[in-house]
Amino acid sequence: MPSDLETAMELLIVVFHRYASADGRAGTLSRRELRQLMENELANFLKSQKDPGAIDKIMKDLDANGDGQVDFEEFVALVVGLSVACEQCYKMHKGLKSAK
Repeated sequence: MPSDLETAMELLIVVFHRYASADGRAGTLSRRELRQLMENELANFLKSQKDPGAIDKIMKDLDANGDGQVDFEEFVALVVGLSVACEQCYKMHKGLKSAK
């Protein structure tokens, strides 16, 4: 039986590939696919964004190699960044102090 962390990693991979295969180019997310993924899977995050061009800026930031596509490694950078921000909120909510 997989651990919680193993399950979380599997879900991250499955979700990425669910959206990355929409345009027939299975290994990467196009801008449209990234928008779909974020609208469906990160709706609360998008609601908190005041900038209507947030997805375009995120796409530009994630696309490290400039090919107009976001591969899994580039996508993970988004997940890590959001996870770090969410962990800060979690600590504040729980009244935990930072170890730094």
